[in-house]
Amino acid sequence: MPILMLLLLGYKSNPHPHPLEGRSCVRYKCGLTNTIQDVLRQRPGWIEVKDDGEWDFNWCDVGWLRENFDHSYMEEHVRISHFRNHYELTRKNLMVKNLKRYRKTLEREAGRIEAAKCDFFPRTFELPSEYHLFVEEFKRSPGSTWIMKPVARSQGKGIFLFRKLKDITDWKKDGSRSEEQRDETQVESYVAQRYIENPYLISGRKFDLRVYVLVTSYIPLRTWLYRDGFARFSSTRFSLNSIDDHYVHLTNVAVQKTAPDYDPEKGCKWQMQQLRRYLTARHGTKTVEALFKDIDNIFVRSLQSVQKVIINDKHCFELYGYDILLDQDLKPWLIEVNASPSLTASSQEDYEMKCHLLEDTLHIVDMEGRLIGKEKRVGGYDLMWNDGPVYRDVDLETLGSSCLSANTHLGCVNDRKKQLCQLLKPIPGQKRI
Repeated sequence: MPILMLLLLGYKSNPHPHPLEGRSCVRYKCGLTNTIQDVLRQRPGWIEVKDDGEWDFNWCDVGWLRENFDHSYMEEHVRISHFRNHYELTRKNLMVKNLKRYRKTLEREAGRIEAAKCDFFPRTFELPSEYHLFVEEFKRSPGSTWIMKPVARSQGKGIFLFRKLKDITDWKKDGSRSEEQRDETQVESYVAQRYIENPYLISGRKFDLRVYVLVTSYIPLRTWLYRDGFARFSSTRFSLNSIDDHYVHLTNVAVQKTAPDYDPEKGCKWQMQQLRRYLTARHGTKTVEALFKDIDNIFVRSLQSVQKVIINDKHCFELYGYDILLDQDLKPWLIEVNASPSLTASSQEDYEMKCHLLEDTLHIVDMEGRLIGKEKRVGGYDLMWNDGPVYRDVDLETLGSSCLSANTHLGCVNDRKKQLCQLLKPIPGQKRI
């Protein structure tokens, strides 16, 4: 058809069409039954579809992804909550494999100083394939503590600590494991990881950090950091005298709830803001800012380590749950990255935080087309990396380029409601927040 005729008919060429152009609602599918289901059901203009109904948005579990992604045709506007091979970062063995490779590449191309910025994960070996390398490392530091983890499990399942090679030999024998464990180890690998023996303690208890990072693209890399998160405490005071007591060494909430002294009213969590205030009072502002800058480095470097192997797809986004441990020198260590961080709430405060996290995730995915694409903050999220570092808005003429600070605010005030009121136009039929 001639161009003039197209113009007369009102045709417009739009390289960035509205995600739901010509549609009156967002049809969503959800494979989970926790907080995300509540958030989706309360979102104006979103309608749940069942079974094989056509959908525009799918918050799926990794099992659905594995079985259906390669066989699904997705139109331009469709969004789904995982990248096809997310496991390159979220399986413990593959995460370490990619980080080791990335570190070697940095050392070759940029030198040892730059490569040293990747020294944030403990010495780790995959078993049985790297057993001999592990034994060599184990013998260099006799008496040290190691932790054994199944590569594809979570919530502390299958984990144990050991100090003798004999402990692994006994574990490998069928007689020392339950029938369920024997079946599991036939189909999955384990990692042996150097245990952090000097964790930072508060009131004598070990804790780790759960931090949320949203990736909307790998090529180019575009990632957001959420201001809220929490510290999860073990339910027993820390000691290396007993390496068999999981309540001392594991901080996972699922484990805590079975602990004898677990108090569901008090919980075993601190919000990230509370932790940051505590650390600042103990160590000073500069020290804590340096700590959180090191944590930012973990997010960026780990994502860069898988940037070339993740199958980038414009339909996909990923909400990662990072688990980070601090040692007594305030050095952060990456423990693991979760593709399906728990969205089940342990308290009313936890429920509200996770609802806000998920609401803001949906704001960024932006099925309604309310963003212009140049935002550096959406609700509780701050744009951390956009094909390069993102900096806070400052007056460069006054301060100079040397004063640039990363656009990250983990553990800082999260005035998301005020920010969203300024940023977003109301969804049709929705009152302003």
